[in-house]
Amino acid sequence: MINVVKIGGNVIDDPAALEKFIEDFAALPGDKILVHGGGKEATRMSREMGIEATMIEGRRVTDARTLEIVTMVYAGLINKRIVSLLQKHGCNAVGLTGADGNVIPATRRPAVPVDYGFVGDIDPARVSDRFISTLIGGGYVPVFCAINHDGAGTLLNCNADSVAAAVAVGAARVAPVRLTFCFEKAGVMTDLDDENSVIPHITAESFADLKERGIVAKGMIPKIHNALQAAEQGVTEVRICSSSALNSDRGTIITLQ
Repeated sequence: MINVVKIGGNVIDDPAALEKFIEDFAALPGDKILVHGGGKEATRMSREMGIEATMIEGRRVTDARTLEIVTMVYAGLINKRIVSLLQKHGCNAVGLTGADGNVIPATRRPAVPVDYGFVGDIDPARVSDRFISTLIGGGYVPVFCAINHDGAGTLLNCNADSVAAAVAVGAARVAPVRLTFCFEKAGVMTDLDDENSVIPHITAESFADLKERGIVAKGMIPKIHNALQAAEQGVTEVRICSSSALNSDRGTIITLQ
């Protein structure tokens, strides 16, 4: 079993929470892969540089200047911070973008109906399971950020949840995969202020209903969408939970039916 874990949300910006998560992740037995976001840090950095972030349905519009900023933040600052913490906890991590080893090729999203700029979409079939297998076989723990490439010299910003789902599908061609999305909340909740309102199980049908009623909105939409796609393409188990619940069975399980 390969554990593919995505960490994001406010945990990235909270040193104590991140340290605890990294310790728990390093303690996971067997083969593992980490995918991280960092949108809040990128938004903060953009604002300091006088650039306001533009989001549409939880996805960042990325012009040329924003691409420079997110590349510096995701592939540089956050990625290396996480890798160094993993090394501290005895986890031999290696930080990567999708351009490294051509592991995650992406295609720039069409400008119609919405021009997201330098934003990429990923076909999980193109994820290099050979490269992933080589790293894992060599005893390394891959740590992927959300920066990928188009194969023609252009970097592309991709949704980190989409990266995690695509990597999980690619890794599933190597071994069975458990995909876990971790953030600061206890799972998918009907009331964001009530930790006891976690929805234990979401299917494709119930997701459509929750989205229509506005219970699931903004960044949770692509997260569940990617979870369902991963389940559809061979990932054994998908869960959304708090970063503090990584080594438990708490949270929201996502299945097709």
